[in-house]
Amino acid sequence: MNEERSRQSAPALAPRARRRLRVLIADDERDQVATLAAILNDEGHDVREVYRGTEVLRMIADFDPDVALLDIGMPGMTGYDVAREVREHYGAGRPLLIAVTGWKKSSDRILAQLAGFDHHLPKPFESQQLLELLEPLVSP
Repeated sequence: MNEERSRQSAPALAPRARRRLRVLIADDERDQVATLAAILNDEGHDVREVYRGTEVLRMIADFDPDVALLDIGMPGMTGYDVAREVREHYGAGRPLLIAVTGWKKSSDRILAQLAGFDHHLPKPFESQQLLELLEPLVSP
């Protein structure tokens, strides 16, 4: 009886507060963008989408994202070029840059790092892989 009473009176653990991120997705494959946006919206994040590399810098200035998911092979300006420009203008701190790309050779990973990307996530990938990269930013 005492065991049952103590279970009933034990306080419920409050859900951990999670930070809502501003995430920019830049990819010319609209289906890829829609899928990523759905995953991130389901996690409670604020998402913006662009489809050309040349739109990314303007959107970063307007939206001030915590994270930018960038395809490498975008029209107008490659993801490498965008990453270099972002790092030159904003420094290494923000936004977190993640290359989400079909370019998956080890040389592509090295080029992404040299351009200023924080992470290289080759397509296809499991959504959990992306969420794990974001975890340090969402946990208080």
